[in-house]
Amino acid sequence: MERSKANQPDFLAYVLNLNGEVELPESLRLSLVTINDINIAQLKRIGLKTYEEGKWSIHKIFQHLIDWERIWCYRAVIFARGEGSIPDGHDQEIMGENANADELPIEQLINELRIVRQSTINMFESFNQKILETNCKFFEYEMPLYMIGYTITAHQIHHFNIIREKYISPAPIINYK
Repeated sequence: MERSKANQPDFLAYVLNLNGEVELPESLRLSLVTINDINIAQLKRIGLKTYEEGKWSIHKIFQHLIDWERIWCYRAVIFARGEGSIPDGHDQEIMGENANADELPIEQLINELRIVRQSTINMFESFNQKILETNCKFFEYEMPLYMIGYTITAHQIHHFNIIREKYISPAPIINYK
């Protein structure tokens, strides 16, 4: 699939960079593998701690990923079916404030993300080339529908990088010199 850059918003350069040269079906599959490989014990040790005051716990990050994947999938269906509406924008901060993710076990959140991702994979597999290339006009920008899939996987990569960099301390470097 040709990754057109015409009329695409600036954030899509970041999305494409995070996904690399991987085709969408493979990107979605790899994202599910990454979810399945999560070290739950490590996340349980971190618990509800945050790396900085006012930042989200890992639980809220997972809820955020789940919520936004559902929103992006809704948008994809609207465009795929030619419904004609322009999906509304949403405020992630309001959604985060009103999420009860910190009350849920991390295992439940990871399992829910896994199920949502598998559903997303199934949805994108059901779209033919014409649907995948449908031009999606949002309130501020436009892009082809297949870029919604890349946005979903890049969103996961972005937040998993934050978890790794901000919550999981890298192993100390031992230097014998």
